[in-house]
Amino acid sequence: QAQVQESGGGLVQAGGSLRLSCVVSSSIFSINSIHWYRQAPGEEREWVATIASGGSTNYAESVKGRFTISRDNAKKAAYLQMNNLKPGDTAVYYCRASGSPNWGQGTQVTVSS
Repeated sequence: QAQVQESGGGLVQAGGSLRLSCVVSSSIFSINSIHWYRQAPGEEREWVATIASGGSTNYAESVKGRFTISRDNAKKAAYLQMNNLKPGDTAVYYCRASGSPNWGQGTQVTVSS
């Protein structure tokens, strides 16, 4: 089962950008879909974006047009480029590989107004 490691979070002002990374230990990374989720304080974890093995992508309505998910199969990594960040994007961001129950420790994103 795949293990994941997220990184790239930080503190940014509203309107700024961050790029999150997710490194996946999986022998079948090229066929895994990769999902990004986030969890704000006191809220349920919510799905943000998915990239399939073939590169097709899907986004939550709240981030569509601002976030871009991508992957690099050679590096067994996925990325979440976040632009025009808003205070409502403040959360711990997690990635997950399809078929694996494992979550990483997440990476904190804080957007100040």
